[in-house]
Amino acid sequence: MLNRHAREFFTRLFTPLARVLLKLGVSPDAVTLAGTAGVSLAALVLFPLGQLFWGVVVITLFVFSDVIDGIMARTMGRTGRWGSFLDSTLDRVQDSSIFLGLALWYLGNGHEPATGSAAVVAILLGNLVSYARAKAESLGYTANVGIAERAERLVSVLVVAGLCGLGLPTPFLFWTLVLLAAASAVTIVQRILTVRSQARAESGPA
Repeated sequence: MLNRHAREFFTRLFTPLARVLLKLGVSPDAVTLAGTAGVSLAALVLFPLGQLFWGVVVITLFVFSDVIDGIMARTMGRTGRWGSFLDSTLDRVQDSSIFLGLALWYLGNGHEPATGSAAVVAILLGNLVSYARAKAESLGYTANVGIAERAERLVSVLVVAGLCGLGLPTPFLFWTLVLLAAASAVTIVQRILTVRSQARAESGPA
């Protein structure tokens, strides 16, 4: 979920830890699974309890597993389709857990049904963004376009959710979720049009 410059910085930062884990016999897949478990548990346990700030803190710590497992795989020379598949699949689990945790809190004891509903819509549209790209690539097309990439979606919602945990009024999170949902909808349309253009160019003039 990190952009190129941030990923380069954290790669240098976490390379020593990755090497230690490899020496201890820990596999990249184990780190991927542990990171997903940590993010999911923090989101689905702490968020529904109203602990938004601490939930974001724990999630942020486990998110770095996404960098560490990649460093480990490259060090071992094991970069390939399996690792990419596992990483992408578990990314969807993490994303859904984060938004679902927020939805559970605000639809329940948080008493903000509009914010909870916005989180549910953000889950659905965010997953459609990912599905559109995955389906396009499975058919041989490219659909890496759009204004709502995963990194931007998650950084935005986590920062605002954490601040709400410290006292920022809930409407800030509501409107963040609404904007993310709208951006996801636009991205879906962009990807559909991109694939349509490629399909028409492939088939040639009618």
